[in-house]
Amino acid sequence: MSATITPAAAPPEPAPAAPRPGLWLVRSAAAVLAGLMLYASFPPRPLWWLALPAFALLGWAMHGRRLRAGFGLGLLSGLAFLVPLLSWTGEEVGPVPWLALALLEALFLGFVGMGVAATSKLPAWPVWAAGLWVVGEGLRARLPFEGFSWGKIAFGQADGVFLPLAALGGTPLLGFAVALCGFGLYEAVRQFVTYRSLTPRRVGAVPRAGLVTAALAVLVPLVASLAARPLLDDSAEDGTATVALIQGNVPRLGLDFNDQRRAVLDNHARRTEQLAADVKARKEPQPDFVLWPENSSDLDPYRNYDARGVIDQAVRKIGVPVAIGAVLAPDTGNLRNTLIQWDPKRGPVDTYDKRHIQPFGEYMPMRDFARIFSSDVDRVRRDFGPGKKVGVFDMAGTKVGLVTCYEAAFDDAVRDTVVHGGQVIAVPSNNATFGRSEMTYQQLAMSRVRAAEHGRAVLVPVTSGVSAVIQPDGKVVQQTKMFTPDALVAEVPLRSSLTPATRVGIAPEIVVALLGAASLAWAVTRSVRARRTT
Repeated sequence: MSATITPAAAPPEPAPAAPRPGLWLVRSAAAVLAGLMLYASFPPRPLWWLALPAFALLGWAMHGRRLRAGFGLGLLSGLAFLVPLLSWTGEEVGPVPWLALALLEALFLGFVGMGVAATSKLPAWPVWAAGLWVVGEGLRARLPFEGFSWGKIAFGQADGVFLPLAALGGTPLLGFAVALCGFGLYEAVRQFVTYRSLTPRRVGAVPRAGLVTAALAVLVPLVASLAARPLLDDSAEDGTATVALIQGNVPRLGLDFNDQRRAVLDNHARRTEQLAADVKARKEPQPDFVLWPENSSDLDPYRNYDARGVIDQAVRKIGVPVAIGAVLAPDTGNLRNTLIQWDPKRGPVDTYDKRHIQPFGEYMPMRDFARIFSSDVDRVRRDFGPGKKVGVFDMAGTKVGLVTCYEAAFDDAVRDTVVHGGQVIAVPSNNATFGRSEMTYQQLAMSRVRAAEHGRAVLVPVTSGVSAVIQPDGKVVQQTKMFTPDALVAEVPLRSSLTPATRVGIAPEIVVALLGAASLAWAVTRSVRARRTT
């Protein structure tokens, strides 16, 4: 009689351990702290290095988490970073628009957190995590309403050791290097803790790939930055030009800075005439051209003859071309935020209309919906329209690339002026709406990064904020105080060579985006295979 042998049933798989509430709170606190450290790494604080431990903390909080947890941790970190960073947007319109903008931008970081969590178990995960961070910044810079680039990690690195990478691959490469080094720091600590926890017999079994990845993630960005330092060149390839920047100041702060008719224009004309007197008395050198800020004429000089007369008189006294910022109001169609090249003999000879205009500031999308949250939308009674052509003025033989205020945050806007022949870059701005907030310092840091990125001196005339002269290596050589009438006169180098970043344009961002997409596909494929095997 034969016996039937029944195979023993396989032991059931252990149920996944329930998340410990204490650890979740600690990880959430770490994500918030990381966001606050990212905020603190931005100007006016010279604490650029805080970005590295911030990314290391993010790496610890998100490593090995589920997708939902990754999203939540990314969102928490994004809010802690962007709510204080963008507080200037609520300076005059209250907290609702400010917090709505911060939440919208933080949602992108939530999805980045989800991607970091998904790829954190892959080999070389710091590379994929850094790539996904740059992908998130690229999406924020384009969506919605043509995007909002404020808060790119690169813009907090004007004083940092990684700045030369801006000349090699632009802001995407600079941001990628900072994030990679930070995530690599956490991976190095994780590998060290793992190594220390093993018995002497098992130390030899530690996979070397993790140790090598951690070392490379930290060292490669630092070594690349040192290798790229010669790209920061401030030599005068095409000679020099003596330039003057006029900061006339405004009669009042806030959205109503120009309510007093012709006051802003008179301030800038008066300061220009004072400079002309100083030149005549040999207290200042004769400039080759003069730059006024954005909105330095609070009246349309094509429609207001008294405004035109004031500008004519000031320009004739200084005797050189002057770039004037004005709002043009044609009989029909949109308003134009325009820079006008004003010749002392011929009057207005060229114009540049701002191409990247600010949603909810210079034009009002979804006006009826936005009115639910703030009645201030009706202060924008008539929308501005974007210009079409790249702005480069020929001012006394110098090609001046023009980027108006908000446009400095957009990679393509600045690069276009250099590709079209700009030997220096001008960023005329009006920060009067944002009072004494950190906005003007954040924008100045952007201009410093742009100088290094494209190897051009950058000139920043501002109505009331911080006007500055920046060398092609990103160093500030002159600057004004806030809300103080002043004039800066400086000799700046003229350059025509193109940095690698200018030549390759968007290519580094595309490469990083492909890395991010490939890592997500890899993570999904591994997850599906693991489930099928189980």
